[in-house]
Amino acid sequence: MPKRDNISMSVIRRLPRYHRFLSHLHEDGVTRISSTELSDKLGLTASQIRQDLNCFGGFGQQGYGYIVDQLCKEIGEILGLQNQYKAILVGAGNLGQAIASHMNFQADGFTLAGIFDSSPFKIGNRIGGIEILDVQELERFCEREKPVMAVLCVPREAVNEISERLYRLGIRSFWNFSHYDVAVQFPDVIVENVHLNDSLMTLCYQIKNKAQQAEKES
Repeated sequence: MPKRDNISMSVIRRLPRYHRFLSHLHEDGVTRISSTELSDKLGLTASQIRQDLNCFGGFGQQGYGYIVDQLCKEIGEILGLQNQYKAILVGAGNLGQAIASHMNFQADGFTLAGIFDSSPFKIGNRIGGIEILDVQELERFCEREKPVMAVLCVPREAVNEISERLYRLGIRSFWNFSHYDVAVQFPDVIVENVHLNDSLMTLCYQIKNKAQQAEKES
C-alpha cells in the first residue's frame, strides 16, 4: 500500500510514541503484538493505531498482528532516524548541559556535533566528550561541519541574534527551548518549540480541575 500524501501532524506526533513503546517491547523480548494489545497499553483505540500505520503502507497481518522488531525499524525509517542529521547546541547553561548530557541524540536521528556558549567559565569544558566552543567560532564551525539543526538553550534576549546568525549560516531547523518563536521571524524554518512552563501550567490546571470535580461530587 503506497504512502498517503498530506499526512496530518497529529499522526506524525504519535509515531515517536509507537517507536518508543515498540523499542521497549523488543528489549523485553516480545516478538509479536496485536493492534488490540497495543491499544490497551497505549491508551488508543486499535482502529486509531491501524489508521495511523495505514498512512504509510501495510503493516502486520490480520489475525497475526505486528512483528515488533520489524515494525519498530519501519517506523524509525519513516521518522528518518537513520539519517543522523548533524546538530549543534547553543547555550551550555544548566538546561543545555542537561540536554547534551542526557539526550541520546543518535537514537533520535541526530548527531550532536558541537556545543557553544559565550561564558569564559564554560568554554573549554567538555560535555559527553564534546568541547564547549566559544560562540564566536559559530560561523567557522558551521561552514566546516554544515549542521542542519540547532538546539537553542539561550535566554530570550539572546535568541533573536543567535537565530539570525544561524539562519544566515543555512540552518533551517530548530529545537527551541527559548521563549521566542523563531518561525515568526523566519517563516520558512522548521521549529519544534519546547515550553516547559506551558507544560507545567497545563498540569497545574488539570490538578485544579480534578480537585474541583472531586469537590462537586463530595
